[in-house]
Amino acid sequence: MSIKYLSSCLLFTLATATLYAQEDTTHQLKEVEVKSYLTPQSMQRVPTAVSVLLPAQLQLQQGNTLLPALNTVPGIRMEERSPGSYRLSIRGSLLRSPFGIRNIKVYLDEMPLTDAGGNTYLNLIDAAAIRQVEILKGPDGSLFGPNSGGVIRFQLTPSTTDTDRLRVQLQGGSYGLFHTSAAYQHQGKNYQFQLFQGYQRSDGYRQNTALRHSYTQTVQQWQYRPGYQLKLLAFYTDLAYRTPGGLTLAQSQANPKAARPATNTLPGAVEQQAGIKNRTLQGAIVHEAQFSDRLKHVITLFSGNTHFENPFITNYEARDENTTGLRTYLQLTDNQSAAALHWQWLAGVEAQRTSTDIINYGNRAGKRDTVQAADRLLTHQHFFFTRFSADIHQRWQLQGAISLNYYRYSFDQHGQMKVAFSPQLMPHLAMSYLFNPALTGRITVSRGYSPPATAEVRPSDNIINTSLQPETGWNLETGLRITPAAQRYSIDLSVFHYRMQNAIVRMLRDNGNEFFLNAGGTKQTGIELQGMVWLQQPKAHGFMRGIQLTPNYTYSHFRFGKYITGGKDFSGNRLTGVPQHIIATGLLLQMAGNISFYASHNYTGDIPLNDASTEYAPGYHLVQCKASWLIPTGKKYKITLQAGINNILNENYSLGNDLNAMGNRYYNPAPGRNYYGGVLFAL
Repeated sequence: MSIKYLSSCLLFTLATATLYAQEDTTHQLKEVEVKSYLTPQSMQRVPTAVSVLLPAQLQLQQGNTLLPALNTVPGIRMEERSPGSYRLSIRGSLLRSPFGIRNIKVYLDEMPLTDAGGNTYLNLIDAAAIRQVEILKGPDGSLFGPNSGGVIRFQLTPSTTDTDRLRVQLQGGSYGLFHTSAAYQHQGKNYQFQLFQGYQRSDGYRQNTALRHSYTQTVQQWQYRPGYQLKLLAFYTDLAYRTPGGLTLAQSQANPKAARPATNTLPGAVEQQAGIKNRTLQGAIVHEAQFSDRLKHVITLFSGNTHFENPFITNYEARDENTTGLRTYLQLTDNQSAAALHWQWLAGVEAQRTSTDIINYGNRAGKRDTVQAADRLLTHQHFFFTRFSADIHQRWQLQGAISLNYYRYSFDQHGQMKVAFSPQLMPHLAMSYLFNPALTGRITVSRGYSPPATAEVRPSDNIINTSLQPETGWNLETGLRITPAAQRYSIDLSVFHYRMQNAIVRMLRDNGNEFFLNAGGTKQTGIELQGMVWLQQPKAHGFMRGIQLTPNYTYSHFRFGKYITGGKDFSGNRLTGVPQHIIATGLLLQMAGNISFYASHNYTGDIPLNDASTEYAPGYHLVQCKASWLIPTGKKYKITLQAGINNILNENYSLGNDLNAMGNRYYNPAPGRNYYGGVLFAL
């Protein structure tokens, strides 16, 4: 059935003859480089599991959200319970995600977006501002500190090869969607300046789901002498969105657009004006010094302030968070005189401090009432890291790294109390071997470590849980990459087994307030297959200029180990919130007249909704399509028209389930079939 609708999608896009063309199809044939390991490396030879979303791949999607692009990557699952309410996991469950991201480290260029308390507000960034995404899958503390899922690095800095000085995009769509962005860039001899402004609003599909998001960003680089550079990165976000709350299966079937209704004991989401408000200012100054051909030093100083408000069913939470930190490292390379062996060594430190002032009020129809609880948490995190890599005979790539991680927090509640976890080592060993120019094999052994986040230590039930322990575990992995020199096709296969201890699980009380506990261990075995094939390689002439197919598959055999709580034994059950099978396929057609068509199909298998594995969200098929047309206007400026359809099959599904929800309120119904269109102007 999905093939039938996929064909219908392509016919629709041909009839509408609109959307966003690939301006340089041959760009996709260039070799992909990975920059997250601080020195650019060939994707073919990186000895770890890495996925890269290039600008051309991001442009295939709708543009106002990263969700569809990230969900094409094997091992990644991003959810959106309502506009602006995102959750994201790498190779794991969303058990730890009341909102946002847990056990993943996220960076914006050189600046950590994840604070010392482990919280990451992914919804702060306008998706149109992101140039490229690199995803390091599996625990990787070699350079990035505590995480048990992986690392994501968003590149915001515009490329020095970009010729567009001004880009303006307007987009509108179903359910009151409006998104606009403008980016101005100036490239001088030694100075580069970029200013980005984005605005988005949406009424949302369900009741109580309105979104408003304003985002301003600047990136400035100054090379004040050869080899020496200063860089400024800063952004300000004003974000507000409503949260409709979960529904039972019967409620979601009767009226999927409804918000959580009132009960005999609790008001509903509409009455309480449940939602999130977030105003964040964050910035960093980066200095790079290339002392010589062999020695380089980089230091980043960063700081941020967040004012966060969350009117909820049972209370009104207000938080003020302030983060300061630094990240610095020295990098030493060999003198490149010996062709048989090239090596690199680096060592550094990253340190952060986040203070969080939390006050919980009563919620009287969206207004603050009397104070229920007040706390001040101070979180300190720092880690030392070092890594040595060697390239032997241009065949063996060896990496050995280790970080030493310190984490502690303190809080005021009838006197100051402190909790400090013992220092943890996170070793990371990886090796790849180039069998021939097209085939590389790899092996990785690494340890994961992820302390509880501030939002888990002090959750919405206002009780500080000092007994919550960090997650730890070991990951064993092997993989293959196949990429012929002509890059007509590529295959990236990963097989891994991760054993976690003290898995942190989200639970809900009768009134909807959340709390967290350690659920024993998990056994996570997975297979990830990422493929690409040019059925017709890009060419300059003819009606059909290029046809690309991208099939991707994720298999997750994730199970609880020994997990007994409340007199109930959940040992051996499927890990809550994890589909066992995900298939994501994309088809790109590049045609004459600067017209391109993109269609994608995503199959997600059934998802266990509670730890007992007694309730499941059924599997679903999502089909979407997009078309683009670059209007021939000459060389001075470019105009691109765009249009598309999401959820062509009009599937009834929940893209973001409330796991272990009391009263079986698991479901957050996603929009049915919906449409969008827009225009891009570039000068």
